[in-house]
Parts: sequence; C-alpha cells; structure tokens
Amino acid sequence: MAFWDGLRALWVTRWCGFSRAIVKLETDVDRIEKREFVAELSAVFADTSMVVVTRNAGMTVADVTELRRRMRAAGASFKVAKNRLALLALDGTRFDGLAPLMKGPTAISWSRDPVAVAKAAVDFAKTNEKFVLVGGALGPQLLDVAGVKALAELPSLDALRAKLLGLIAAPATRIAGVLQAPAGQLARVFAAYADASQRDAA
Repeated sequence: MAFWDGLRALWVTRWCGFSRAIVKLETDVDRIEKREFVAELSAVFADTSMVVVTRNAGMTVADVTELRRRMRAAGASFKVAKNRLALLALDGTRFDGLAPLMKGPTAISWSRDPVAVAKAAVDFAKTNEKFVLVGGALGPQLLDVAGVKALAELPSLDALRAKLLGLIAAPATRIAGVLQAPAGQLARVFAAYADASQRDAA
C-alpha cells in the first residue's frame, strides 16, 4: 500500500509540474503574440494616411472574407481590433484621437489612399447592415460617420492624378471652368491629395 501511495504522489507531483510548464508556455506565447500585434498596428499607424473604425458584431466568416477581398481590391487593409492592444498601439501616434471609438467589437481599415479605404468601407456598409461605420481619422483630423461618407464621395488619388495631368494639357477655358467650382470642394480634394502624396514621398 505504501508503495502505491508513493507512486501516486510521485505521479501527481510530476503531473502538476508538467501542467505548470504548459501554462507558462501558453502565457509566454500569448505575451509574444500580443507584443507582435501592438508592433504591427504601431507600424500601420506610422505609415498610413487614413484609418476607418467600424463595428462588426454578428458578421460571419463569409462576410469578413468578402470584406477583406473588397478592401484588398481597393488597396486597403482590414483587421479586427483587440481594443486594449489597439489602444497601446494608438498611444502617441497621429491617430490617438481614435481611442474613444475603440469600444465593443471594433475593427479598423486603413490605406495610404484616404478615399479608397473610405469608399470601400462605405460601400460594404451599404450591403451588410452588421458592418457599421463608427468614424475615422485622416491623419490627426478626426472624422465622424458623415465625414467618412463625404470623403468616400471624392475622387480616388489615381483618378485625381489623372485629372490633374489632364488639366496640364487642357485648354485655358477648361481650366477656368474648374477654377469656378465650389472652393470648399476643391479644397477638400486637394487637401486629401496633398496629404497622401506627402506620405508616399516620405
């Protein structure tokens, strides 16, 4: 009896030690993954021009797959946000004003082309009621939902570049017509273009 009691005690001791080792390994792996997630988002916020914040509660795997496909086609990226880690990545960046929006089941989309990511997000929201726009930021400039939708209506950078090149070779009458467009509209277009162009050149 003493032999079996001793063997059982030895087995329990070994098993407990093995279990603690597994827990420690899982904790270390989890800590590494969290650091990598924060580092990845920090690099995104340092390099991108526009970030859109959305809610995605109830979206299926198929929904998310289709959204990622549309974002890639627009030259943008999409990522489900782990709010606490996202807040760490936002801290001290141009986009730290987005922190109050990081509540609940959130996700972020981003691109160097501000119009492209705004348009992709707005268009998908029109087709899927579970994908809800919350707001965004064009660099340090915060945008509400109406601001994101307004940005989505502007020409993309590629389209804008083509128009600018066309104006260079356009007759004076065409240039005069463009200059008579509402000043606010032109200001928004050229501001978005200038911001993203500076990012590309950096």
